[in-house]
Amino acid sequence: MVLVAVFGVALLIAVLLSGLAARTVLSTSLLFLLGGALVSDGFLGLIHITPDSEIVSVTADLALFAVLFTDGMHVSFPKLRQNWKNPARALGLGMPLAMAGTALITHYLVGLDWTTSFLVGAVLAPTDPVFASAIVGRREVPAKLRQLLNVESGINDGLALPVVLILIAAAGPTSGQAHASVGSIALELGLGLVFGIVLPLAVAGLVRLRLLGAEPKLQPLLPLATGIILYAACHLTHANPYLAAFSAGAVLASVSPESKTVFEPLGEALAELAKFAALLVFGALLTPQLFGDLSVGGYVAVVLAIVLIRPASLLVSLLGARIERREKLVAAWFGPKGFASVVYGLLVLQAGIPRGEEAYTLIAVCIAFSIIAHSSTDVPIARLFRVDDLAGIPSEDHTAKPSAVPAPRSAPDQEKRHARP
Repeated sequence: MVLVAVFGVALLIAVLLSGLAARTVLSTSLLFLLGGALVSDGFLGLIHITPDSEIVSVTADLALFAVLFTDGMHVSFPKLRQNWKNPARALGLGMPLAMAGTALITHYLVGLDWTTSFLVGAVLAPTDPVFASAIVGRREVPAKLRQLLNVESGINDGLALPVVLILIAAAGPTSGQAHASVGSIALELGLGLVFGIVLPLAVAGLVRLRLLGAEPKLQPLLPLATGIILYAACHLTHANPYLAAFSAGAVLASVSPESKTVFEPLGEALAELAKFAALLVFGALLTPQLFGDLSVGGYVAVVLAIVLIRPASLLVSLLGARIERREKLVAAWFGPKGFASVVYGLLVLQAGIPRGEEAYTLIAVCIAFSIIAHSSTDVPIARLFRVDDLAGIPSEDHTAKPSAVPAPRSAPDQEKRHARP
């Protein structure tokens, strides 16, 4: 119950500061991360959470599923068919380059063997748009950039998982069975994709039946019910829930746009709650001992993974792409490590492989640094695209200096400007 109380207090503070955070470098995500660290054993000792606590894996898993489900709803298949090349470049070339680059610096700077180094690279390869919300969530930001980051982050979680599982098998006592597990991993990915496509289509078909239909106030619960069933089905059958979540969100928005419209406010709120809960729990793992266990070479590797490996790998993958230089640089910077890396990092720790604890420490510190760096820079960088009204309310300049507006607007124009999200 202490954890619930701490979450409630952190949520209240985050909501009260959200307007300020949306216009400055202050980050609500960072508030929960620091809040979790503050109340953990390393500081106040109000809650006791360890990496093997069930609440850690459950909250990270739920948060990743919820975020991917809502992110999938932002994918437009017609636009994706027109602009599929950039996400394909990022996934097909940028992601393997990031894995290899991270493995290289991990091996030489931290001293891990090659298998474990590549495992660290695979865990840290997935990106998360949650910590760049001012970029991917604003219509003023170019659609190509938003789509690149959203599609890349939605698909790379599922692509990284089989690599992580195979490398865990290769690094541990069951390394001889690594090849035997490839078939089951492929089956899990295939089942996840099938569930993510079939279930939304089935629900959309039921809605069109004459005798069935939801009354207006319950319509937002239809996609929610779909997501809950999908989550349970994936875990009961060991299908990949992350690939299923992203594909289900995209299919549901495509076949039933009205469902996306009515669910979006509720879905975004639920995804935010799940994200904040996971950040609070993950923050509780960030004790002084964890940071003290990482070597100097490990800290150098963390910094290089964030500021060099990801940006360089994506920029190489986008060579010759028809996208503005500014957009390339923004996409290259925003490769935050999020909930997928948390979940996969816990898999590494719980697998009991040699030097698994060292690998997990490096992964956890890298995720923490990434959240701090990326969630604190999305608003300033969004300003480059003239995103002036990030909080949904006029800034002080608009209210205090109305005379600074060059020319008067007509009433309809003013209404449109203030009504825009």
